[in-house]
Amino acid sequence: MNSKTTKIIYWTGAVLTSLWFGASGFFELTNNPLVWGITQQLGYPAHFIYILGVFKVAGVITLLIPNKLLRLKEWVFAGVFFDIIFAFFSKIAVLGFGAATDAIIAFVMVSVTYAMYRKLYTATYTPSTENF
Repeated sequence: MNSKTTKIIYWTGAVLTSLWFGASGFFELTNNPLVWGITQQLGYPAHFIYILGVFKVAGVITLLIPNKLLRLKEWVFAGVFFDIIFAFFSKIAVLGFGAATDAIIAFVMVSVTYAMYRKLYTATYTPSTENF
């Protein structure tokens, strides 16, 4: 796969992820009754919903800044994966498998996006010359 294709797949995934999690974060911050109802039905307290909203919106902003904050983007991807995994298992436990299909779709989408991110921005580690 050439670099142009990798970039197209990455940016498509980054935009879709940003739309998905940006909308979710916005709805969490604006007390959307549907989002709040489901999240509280899963057993999460109100203050946690606000925290999720803040971090989702901040993560979306970070993902959409091109070629900057690469280490922070790694943390954003980690946070998104944790969010998806917790949502999946919470929905399975409380609402059943049918309610968790969105988490499966999100997991696949974010996994492909992250794989393309790693192809575009390979991790380079240099040994420290300082002795601690």
